[in-house]
Amino acid sequence: MAHRTLKSGYQHFSERINRFPQGAPPTESLFKILKVLMSEKEAELMSKLPIKPFTLETASKVLKLDLKETEKILTELASRALLLDIEDPAGVRTFVLPPPMAGFFEFSLMRLQGNSNQKLLSELYYQYLNVEEDFVRDLFVTDTKLGRIFVNEQALSTVNDLHILDYERSSEIIKKASHIGIGTCYCRHKMSHMGKACDAPLDICMTFGGTASSLIKYGYAREVNVSESMSLLEKAYEHNLVQIGENEQEGLPFICNCCGCCCEALLAIKRFGTLNSINTTNFLPVVEENRCNGCGRCVKACPVGALSIESETIGDGKVLKRAKLDENVCLGCGVCVRSCNRGSLKLTHRDKRVITPVNSVHRIVRQSIEQGKLNDLIFDNQALLSHRAMAAILGAILKMPPIKQMMASEQVKSKYLLALIKNYEV
Repeated sequence: MAHRTLKSGYQHFSERINRFPQGAPPTESLFKILKVLMSEKEAELMSKLPIKPFTLETASKVLKLDLKETEKILTELASRALLLDIEDPAGVRTFVLPPPMAGFFEFSLMRLQGNSNQKLLSELYYQYLNVEEDFVRDLFVTDTKLGRIFVNEQALSTVNDLHILDYERSSEIIKKASHIGIGTCYCRHKMSHMGKACDAPLDICMTFGGTASSLIKYGYAREVNVSESMSLLEKAYEHNLVQIGENEQEGLPFICNCCGCCCEALLAIKRFGTLNSINTTNFLPVVEENRCNGCGRCVKACPVGALSIESETIGDGKVLKRAKLDENVCLGCGVCVRSCNRGSLKLTHRDKRVITPVNSVHRIVRQSIEQGKLNDLIFDNQALLSHRAMAAILGAILKMPPIKQMMASEQVKSKYLLALIKNYEV
């Protein structure tokens, strides 16, 4: 009966993606999703691929296949957006195994006519992300956030405009991108199959750089220039959509234009009552009470319910209504400021500056340390026994309190291990 203990290709791939800091709990829903997206043989092959970007030659060695067969397999997987296929100016191809979110879950719904059952996928995604809680909680309720908010630049005053950095501006990300791709909004596309979507634009989610190049190449995004992308940003502002990008300063791969009724990150804030799901901007709106008449336009516009209307009865029995802000929930996006037609709201700086990781490596290392997965990131080689042994040692050390980490390091007496811990301290 020993055959019953053998793991399927889907189980192996599940274990592989759970080496990412933002993993995916192996529930029945996840396995149903994977079965729609790939065959079991493909899942088994993908379970052997490196977490870090890899070349065709590296994959050939890992999969123990010749270059021609390896290229055929990787190209097929990239054509379904299960891998990213990035080509540098010299023509060298690098492949990337994206995490589920933000990654191949979203890519599968980024065009309206995909090569998979999108209605079934939407139903499974809804179950996994909107009904079950483990995945969304693990993804969003962390110390180092997966995503960050961009301020609505039209809501900035002249004074604020002088204090915002280029990496905090959606417009600057767009202007500096080597490639720009526009795809279907995954969240609203998913919700449309559930009969729950709003009327916000679908063809408006932005990808940049190598990610955009790969998605454009295989038809998951359409290539646009800076001018059209800026027009779409203006369209997003007009629909009170919030710009959310990956939480890093350099090499940003995407900016989503999100609504509070469909976006998983914004829904998580309302669901768990915490801002732990996403990095805010460095701004907060302030209500100018002498100008506010409590009309509620800002309350309706806020994507996370950070504003409410409070009433106060004054001496002559007259009831005054004013907007009230819950700073613990506010994104600092500025949508409310633009929605107010009385000039009753303005943005001001937060008391404490929000720190954004420099790049994806910085963010992933921080997340890996917090999740106790740094060993998986460093020793991403399933073939070498010595690597597996070192990964186990480092994994055990990372689970210890700082003082015990130091003592254990001394006991190991390994300059290599000490250097690794030192190099990946954040």
